[in-house]
Amino acid sequence: MAKTVLACLNVSKRYESRSVLENVCLTLNSGERLALTGPSGSGKTTLLNCLGGIDRPDEGKIMLNGDNLCEMSGDSLAQLRRTRIGNIFQFFHLLPTLSVRENVEFPLQLLGIPRDERRALSSKLLERVAVAHRIDAHPSRLSGGEMQRVAIARALIHKPQLLLADEPTGNLDSQNGANILALLQELTEETGTALLLVTHSEEATKICHRVLRMRDGKLLERPDHGGQPAATPPAALEDRSPAPQGL
Repeated sequence: MAKTVLACLNVSKRYESRSVLENVCLTLNSGERLALTGPSGSGKTTLLNCLGGIDRPDEGKIMLNGDNLCEMSGDSLAQLRRTRIGNIFQFFHLLPTLSVRENVEFPLQLLGIPRDERRALSSKLLERVAVAHRIDAHPSRLSGGEMQRVAIARALIHKPQLLLADEPTGNLDSQNGANILALLQELTEETGTALLLVTHSEEATKICHRVLRMRDGKLLERPDHGGQPAATPPAALEDRSPAPQGL
């Protein structure tokens, strides 16, 4: 049975008098891909920031493999983000003065991993994401698809338990977007990493096992459910697992 990596329990967040998250509950298992959709301003980015330990909710719990992020100190959260969470962004966020190899190795450098070990890991991963031939190039010399492949390698280099992807295909053309989605699917299956994918793209949701929709800070049962709030805990999530055969 798959292990629960992430559990979000009755999470709420307010900015001044405005509620941006309201009693949000979700779970994510190892190797599972979960898509989070919804209009701009629905709370997706705020939820992602809370799940990634960047922001703190006002109420509720966020558990990552049994550790409550809401009770951690700032230093402990920073260490958790460096070791157990990977992030992929719409606009790549590669460091422009570093080469492809240096960008990918940067998370390991922060962890004090020796140079030879960093080189071995980065070479293997860059080969896997098909940009090893660009290993000494700087981001300004890369295409959008190449930059996102480098960003994926950087997000996975430290073998995180949870991968958070915020519109990873939003700045790519349709072909490069499809290639990146296929790569994310393959890599999460190979590594068993849990993936939470925030997207407006219907194509992106197709690689996910389940899809959630947010509206006004609340999780809805399913994208076509007509706006009914999800139960707490969210048992009624859209399941895209293959149907059993021969029944």
